[in-house]
Amino acid sequence: MSSPTEKAAHSLADLSATQRDLLWALSQTDTSESRPLHDTLTDYYTDSISHSRICNILKELIERDLVTEQTHDTTEYQLTESARRALSARQAWQAGTHSAEGRTE
Repeated sequence: MSSPTEKAAHSLADLSATQRDLLWALSQTDTSESRPLHDTLTDYYTDSISHSRICNILKELIERDLVTEQTHDTTEYQLTESARRALSARQAWQAGTHSAEGRTE
């Protein structure tokens, strides 16, 4: 059985839509604090999403080795290389240009 970290390298399919959207938003900024990420998702979703929910999702993504957290004067979040690869693979899948190589069953 593969660990969540190993699975993340291949697929984001087991994440919620909000988790994937948060990863996508973070990929557009490279590094961000939680408040701008919250603002981005609030602008996108028709239902409100609390800032604390965004912080909880970020913690979950850190546990899955998809996001790193760096604290200086503020806390900033950044995608890991695994997350970048997984987002690229998902984009290829959505575009219909993916291959079966590297998939886990």
